[in-house]
Amino acid sequence: MPLYSQDALSTKRILVTGGGTGLGKGVAKFLVSHGAEVHLWGRRPEVLQAAAAEINQSCGATRAFTQAVDIRKPEMVDAAIGEIWDKHGPLTGLINNAAANFIAPTKDLSPRAFEAITSTVMNGAFFTTQACGKRWIAQGLKGSVVSTLVTWIWTGSAFVVPSAMAKAAVNAMTASLAVEWARYGIRINAVAPGPFPTEYAWQMLSPTDDAKVGATQVDDIPMGRFGEIEELANLMVLLFSDGADYITGETICIDGGHHLAAPSTFAGLTKLSDEAWAKIRAASTAATAASKAQRST
Repeated sequence: MPLYSQDALSTKRILVTGGGTGLGKGVAKFLVSHGAEVHLWGRRPEVLQAAAAEINQSCGATRAFTQAVDIRKPEMVDAAIGEIWDKHGPLTGLINNAAANFIAPTKDLSPRAFEAITSTVMNGAFFTTQACGKRWIAQGLKGSVVSTLVTWIWTGSAFVVPSAMAKAAVNAMTASLAVEWARYGIRINAVAPGPFPTEYAWQMLSPTDDAKVGATQVDDIPMGRFGEIEELANLMVLLFSDGADYITGETICIDGGHHLAAPSTFAGLTKLSDEAWAKIRAASTAATAASKAQRST
């Protein structure tokens, strides 16, 4: 049953980082179906263009636009935000959705691997939020930011330590900027989804049968099922709507009660052998190589 009218976001122009695949694309499509214009960011132009084409076809209009942006580079972020402002008009909202993650024993992580995850999640969210925020403040415009986090910000999670650390930092940014920017009419919130299966994320976080055994299963979730993208998108529509103008500084969990009833997501992986971890590492490396090949074509 639809919760909102089809024009609930008709005055909104929203940037979605990591918008070419997975949750980002699914949420963006839902926002467009409620009247929004969306701008999709990622590092793979072909993937972004395919996502925009799918979204535009679904709504019968051109409401999705793309830019290939590496959010780890602040100069590129600022230039791309400026281009949106110049060509389309000011953004009204931002979804910090881009992420990088894989499971691995923390003792085996290289500095490069740590940096790849934390720079995308933490630095990228800050650079993009600041680039939007300073323009909203300078022009006296209201704005809304929603960051996609995880329940690990409260519980921690073994074997994904860089992600848990970086997402916790974005949660701190959410609470901090909510106070600092409230007087400008800028709202800063976040959502913390539990298990929402998407192809690439599931491949990186459950790359082998051994990993699947240690990760979250449906039986671990009190509601007995995984989340659906439309459910997450409904929450996003609420947070971007004018009817939620008094909500700021909040991180809202949407996980079917999982984090209240179960240990951290990958706690079961503590039982794996070194041989099992070697298989997981090989599978994750292969998935990463395939993703990089797509970016270079």
